[in-house]
Amino acid sequence: MAERGSLAGKVALVTGGSRGIGAAVSARLAELGASVLVNYARSEGAAKGVVEGIRSRGGQAHLLGGDMTDPKQVEALFQEVDRSHGGRVDILVNNAGIYLQGPLAEFSLEDFDRTFAVNVRSLFLVTKAALSRIPDGGRIINLGSIVGERVPFPGITVYSASKFAVAGLTRGWARELAPRRITVNDVQPGPIDTDMNPADSSVNPAADMMRASIPLGRYGTADEVAALVAFLATPAAAFISGATINIDGGTIA
Repeated sequence: MAERGSLAGKVALVTGGSRGIGAAVSARLAELGASVLVNYARSEGAAKGVVEGIRSRGGQAHLLGGDMTDPKQVEALFQEVDRSHGGRVDILVNNAGIYLQGPLAEFSLEDFDRTFAVNVRSLFLVTKAALSRIPDGGRIINLGSIVGERVPFPGITVYSASKFAVAGLTRGWARELAPRRITVNDVQPGPIDTDMNPADSSVNPAADMMRASIPLGRYGTADEVAALVAFLATPAAAFISGATINIDGGTIA
């Protein structure tokens, strides 16, 4: 468990930080002392709520809007980081993602392009832009999925492929950035109770099927994922890099 204050003086950027795992990660990093830049693309109200919640607990947080699939908006975001935080990002959490599903015969090219734009292109654009601002010894943490390791049922092929790509980028960048002691890791959640994949079977017809596949017998929580992400951001995790770490209750054990 990371200790309170272990990220004091650090600046963390969380993409897709307005809801679910992103919101929980933002809150946890702030609790550990980081100044958190909460990025959102569309959910401005939710993102403001995350920032206000962090501030109400004595933490530091700032709102940064922008669609990270758009190079111009990525550039504008980092120009704001340059103005507000001296162009420094110690911890980058690439969390923005979408989940679109459907069989091959019905899956549209638009949905294919959108999936890869949000889940892969944005990760590439943000990481490349952040690289000149991440100091030696910094942290890059990508949010993948256990379906980036195994495709457990039909209809999620394109989403799975995008998460396989996240794992591949993580491993390559871990080697490339090792001379600068920048660690790069891939956190792969299984079924997590969020608005993208609710545990409530009354609103998610697949919830009971997913729960039955989890050896621990329950969905995970966004806070549990956030605790893992936060640990990887701390000095205690300095020798962990290029890893894909599953947090799935044993689902793909």
